Amino acid sequence: DETEFRNFIVWLEDQKIRHYKIEDRGNLRNIHSEEWPKSFEKYMKDVNCPFKIQERQETVDWLLGLAVRLEYGDNADKYKDSTPDGAKNADNTAKNAEPLINLDVNNPDFKAGVMALANLLQIQRHDDYLVMLKAIRILVQERLTQDAIAKASQSKEGLPVALEKHILGFDTGDAVINEAAQILRLLHIEELRELQTKINEAIVAVQAIIADPKTDHRLGKVGR
Repeated sequence: DETEFRNFIVWLEDQKIRHYKIEDRGNLRNIHSEEWPKSFEKYMKDVNCPFKIQERQETVDWLLGLAVRLEYGDNADKYKDSTPDGAKNADNTAKNAEPLINLDVNNPDFKAGVMALANLLQIQRHDDYLVMLKAIRILVQERLTQDAIAKASQSKEGLPVALEKHILGFDTGDAVINEAAQILRLLHIEELRELQTKINEAIVAVQAIIADPKTDHRLGKVGR
C-alpha cells in the first residue's frame, strides 16, 4: 500500500534515523503530495542508500538496517548484552548439555582456576593445563564421589605391618626407594586379594543361576 509505505518511511526518519533536522522533514512528511517521490529520492541520496526508489523491498531492508544500527549506537550499553529469547534458550540448552564445548584453554581465568584446584587437591603441576584438569577429574571421580567418601569413611581394623619382615626380592641401592617398593608390593597384594574375592563372588552368582535348583552352595551339600 502506497500510503502505508510513505508513512513507514516518515516514521523511520522521525523516530530512528533522524538524518534531517525537524524543520527539514516537511516535504517527506507530506505523503499526499505528488512531489513526494522526488522528495523520497533525494532522501535516499542524502542517506547514501545504494538502491533505487523502484527497488522498494531492498530499500526497506536497507533503511531498516540503518535504523537498527543507529538505534544500537544510541543505546549501546542497553543492547550490547541482549540476545533473542529463542537464542538465549538455545544457548542455555547447549551449555547445559555441553558445558565445556566453548571452553577457552588459553583464558587466564581458566588457567588460574585449574591451578587453584590443583593446589587445593595437591596435584602435581604440569605445563599443559588440560592434563592437570584431567588429573583433577580422575581424582574427583575416584576420591570425592559419594560412594568413594562413604567407602573411605568406613573404619578398617587391622594389624600394623612390619616392613622389615617382608622381603622385597631386589635392592635398588636406596633405603627410601626400597621401603616405597615394599609398600607398593603390599598394596598390590591387597588389590589382588580383593580381585580374587570379587571373582569368587561372580563364580558363585553364575553357579546359582545355571546349577541344578536342588544344589544349594550355602548349605555345602547337593540334594535335599
